[in-house]
Amino acid sequence: MNVERVANKLGITKERFEGLQETIIKRSGWPEPHLFRFEKPATGIEAGTIVFDNGEIVFGYPKIKRAMMLGPAIKRQFSGTVAVEEKMNGYNVRVASIDGEVYALTRGGFICPFSTEVARDLIDPHLFEDNPHMVLCGEMVGPENPYVPKDIYPIESIEFYLFDVSTKNCSQLKGVYATHRIAKEYGIACTPLLGEFRAECATQRIMEIIRQLGKKGREGVIIKDVENKVSPLKYTSSQSNCSDLEFAFRYYNDYANDFFMSRVVREGFQAAEWDESPEEMKERALRLGESILLPLTATIRGKMRNEQIVQQSQFRVKSIQTARDFEQHLRRSGTKAVFDMPEADGDGYIVRILKLVMSTNDKTQAVIDGQPW
Repeated sequence: MNVERVANKLGITKERFEGLQETIIKRSGWPEPHLFRFEKPATGIEAGTIVFDNGEIVFGYPKIKRAMMLGPAIKRQFSGTVAVEEKMNGYNVRVASIDGEVYALTRGGFICPFSTEVARDLIDPHLFEDNPHMVLCGEMVGPENPYVPKDIYPIESIEFYLFDVSTKNCSQLKGVYATHRIAKEYGIACTPLLGEFRAECATQRIMEIIRQLGKKGREGVIIKDVENKVSPLKYTSSQSNCSDLEFAFRYYNDYANDFFMSRVVREGFQAAEWDESPEEMKERALRLGESILLPLTATIRGKMRNEQIVQQSQFRVKSIQTARDFEQHLRRSGTKAVFDMPEADGDGYIVRILKLVMSTNDKTQAVIDGQPW
């Protein structure tokens, strides 16, 4: 690897790149190909940026800021026309071809063995033969998802939804039209484009879209400038906020306080902006309260019956080696999980996982035993 050339592509000096290797750049030697990953952001470089041994760079996907007050946020951020895409509820991956092999990269910059197998299965190999420098940014979604299992979409197992396109060695994204063109050309699922609106007229249209998505339990939308001149915004439904809380309060001591507080605050801003009636406010308050109290109570009562607090999920693989590699991948990321023996199913295997939620287990048992908070 030519360090000076790599540093130049990153927009930093060679000395800066070498210095960062002592702090925020981590070396990863498994699985191959070997790489350096930015564990934290550096000036102008997103966390999750990857430098491969061959000198190629896949930049981290930029974090999308959230609109809390939808109308003022749109007015402040956009002019002209905005495109509104559905925000899918799964986990973020980037897919790229490195030395002729396709790999799926997590947001944190790891090669995920499971996601790589899925990507190789779902994405037309001609895409990278025709476009070897392309990077596909997308969401892995579906019920057989070991990270974020969701059954709110018409998907039997797992699907890759494209939401952006970039190129290696470049942090610039290609925008809405290029993304949907690539998806159509190569038969890749793409996040639904729900409409294009003039910015000054978009707020009410997006509110109605959010209401309809919420009724289906869907997450929300991404609002993009069609000319790709300014950064996008995201905006979520009340039902998605409450679904997140319902899940997290089952494992209340394993999530940061900001996870809970941010979603509660979102509800307040949305209710205020939407000028809800007393009946609508009561409905929202009931939904919010149930998403907190019911799962928390269920966790405590389960522990009082001496039950272990665990997260259950399953996923499907074509190769048992993929399951073994994924187990190692979770272990290196600090996740404690028990894998069942793979169960043959059709031309592959189903693997069930129990993730051990240690902090919530220990805290709940201690409080039940009389420990003060």
